[in-house]
Parts: sequence; structure tokens; C-alpha cells
Amino acid sequence: MSEEMNLQETHEFQEGELVKATVVQVDEKSAIVTIKGAPFDGIVPISELSSLHIEKASDAVSIGDELELMITKVEETNYVLSKRKVDAENAWGQLEQQFQSGEIIETEVKEVVKGGLVVDLGVRGFIPASLIEDHFVESFEDYKGKVLAFKIVELEKDKNRLILSHKAVVEGKKAVSKQKTLENIYSGDILIGTVQRIASFGAFVDIGGVDGLVHISQISHDRIENVNDVISEGQEVKVKVLSVDRDAERISLSIKDTLPGPWEQLEEKVSKGSVLTGVVKRIVSYGTFVEVFPGVEGLVHISQIAHKHIASPHEVLKDGQEVQVKVLEVSSAEKRLSLSIKDLVENEDDYNLEDYQIPEESKGFSISDVLGDKLKDFSFEK
Repeated sequence: MSEEMNLQETHEFQEGELVKATVVQVDEKSAIVTIKGAPFDGIVPISELSSLHIEKASDAVSIGDELELMITKVEETNYVLSKRKVDAENAWGQLEQQFQSGEIIETEVKEVVKGGLVVDLGVRGFIPASLIEDHFVESFEDYKGKVLAFKIVELEKDKNRLILSHKAVVEGKKAVSKQKTLENIYSGDILIGTVQRIASFGAFVDIGGVDGLVHISQISHDRIENVNDVISEGQEVKVKVLSVDRDAERISLSIKDTLPGPWEQLEEKVSKGSVLTGVVKRIVSYGTFVEVFPGVEGLVHISQIAHKHIASPHEVLKDGQEVQVKVLEVSSAEKRLSLSIKDLVENEDDYNLEDYQIPEESKGFSISDVLGDKLKDFSFEK
């Protein structure tokens, strides 16, 4: 017999010693191993097979597996060994390096527990619910079995404490994407984004790691009261960049500017001489603006309101009134639409002034205003 064999046969194994072993039997709650040079087999209890909770020993090892184990107890005809302690000892050194360098670790989620997720990195790693995502998640059940990227945020070997964060990885990627977007975005760019959040004054749209604001006035050519009536969270939208403030990380966007304008191809809808129905939107001293299509207002000059002379459009018109108008001139390019009311009115009796509320400043009149040129027909002699 060789000198090497004699040494192996006489070697006395001690607690804490590391040995090489082969799995020869797997029971429900333990694994039996043969140790090279040992006079009898050893047992690895299920609690010492993994840093995680497992239901049966076969979840961690199989017959024929070559393992490095630590002897935790020496009995008369048996050894009790631990795979978990060897794995942990080997893991802590690498984990310390990864913690100091901020390295991103990709590993499978082994368990979903109350309050978070559990991974196996040679030691048990815990991800609290608050560090899983950068947004609210109602249930984490679907995360089991997924491979996710993590950063170590807390490490205390003496307390066997290892806390990781997936949220930190997500936020880091977004920060890089945000900076890249800010450096490469310019006014006038047309982009595709996703509506992230809706407020009363507009919507925030993600255009590549950075959110831009679409003010309510820039959502539609039509006037809208409620943003939710037009767009919804998660919706993909086309936007135009209006302005970029890189220092403040503020971006103004417009959805309206990417949509066909109400004036586009207007000449295909109407032509000179067309008769339209519209609504009086604004009354000014020189005439009134009548909306004939959503977002399209035409001007009825004061001279085109009535056949007779009027001092103010308020004498015959009021805001919100529906009127018929005739197109005098149309230009889509110049966004100009000239209209006439009087061309569709045969006589002044068609105006029922009693239906209109005339402003107080228009109510005062003199006898000359009433009689006008008829005063010339009278002579006054003593």
C-alpha cells in the first residue's frame, strides 16, 4: 500500500475542516455523502444544503454531485456536514467587492415572501418591497423565477445581512437615458412618447427617460376642459419639442402641433360664395369673429353685418349666437376667412333687436340719432 493511502487512512477529520465529498443518496430531509479518505459516510441535513428555505433535499443536490463541505460535527460513525457554510464563506468575499464597486448583479428570484423578494447569492439576499421598482406594484407573485438585475445596498457579514435593490438599477438606467436624451433633443424635434401622468393643467410624457410637459393648451386644436377626455395614462403619442431647458431639465412639448390643423385644406371644404352656419365667438369694435369649424374663426367686418349703418356689432349680435354667413374670401395659408352676414339678409327687419342684450354704453341716444337726415326737412322760424 502506498504512503499516500496510509496517510488518508490515518487522517483524523476535525470540526470546521473543509472536505471534498460525493452525493450517494438523497432523502427528503438530508443527503448522504462519501468523503474521500474517511472511514464512514457523512450526512448533510436539509437546513445545511442551502441558504434558502427548501422543501426537500433534492431541490438543492442530486446523486453524483461533487461538493465542497464543512464538517460541523464528528460522531462515532458519522460526520455532520454543511454546504451552506462553505457557500457563504466563499460568497462573502466576492459580495464585499461587488458592494464596494457598485457592480450590478443578475440573479434569479427564488422566493416571494411577505415584504419583498429573496435571492440566493451563496448567502440569502433580501430585496424589500420598497426597493423592487420605482413605481407601485400591487403584487410581486409574478417575479418568482425571473432573472433581475440588482445592486447591493447593505452588507453586514457578522449579522448575515445582505440587502439588495432592483430599484437602484432601474433609476440608474433612467438617469443615463435622461442625460442622453437631454443632450440630444432640440426644439422642433418630432418624437414618440408615452403618457406617464395626467394633471389638471396638462400631461407629462416620457420621451426617453425624461418627462416633458404637454400643457392643456397644446393637447388639441379644440378647446378642452378635461385632459382625461382626450388622452390617458400609458397612451403612446406623437409630440413636438417646443423648448428645452437642460439646466432645469424642463422640456415643453406639443401634441397639437403634430396633428392636422383646422386650417389645413380648408379651401377643399369651403370656397368663395359658400354659405355656412357658425357661432359668434368674439365681438370687437370692428366686427365679430364667427367659428364655422372647430378651431376656425372667420371675421365678419362691421360693414358686413347689416345693410344699415351700425355703431357697434353689439346692436345686432351677441356672444354664442348662431348665424349664417357667406364666404367672401378664404386663405388656408394665411389662416384668413372673410365672411358676410348682410349678404344673406334681405332687409333690416330680419334683425329682431329685442332678442339681443345691448350693452349699457350703447343704450344712450339723442333725437338726432333717431331722426337723422329727416331733421333737414324741418325749418324753425320765430
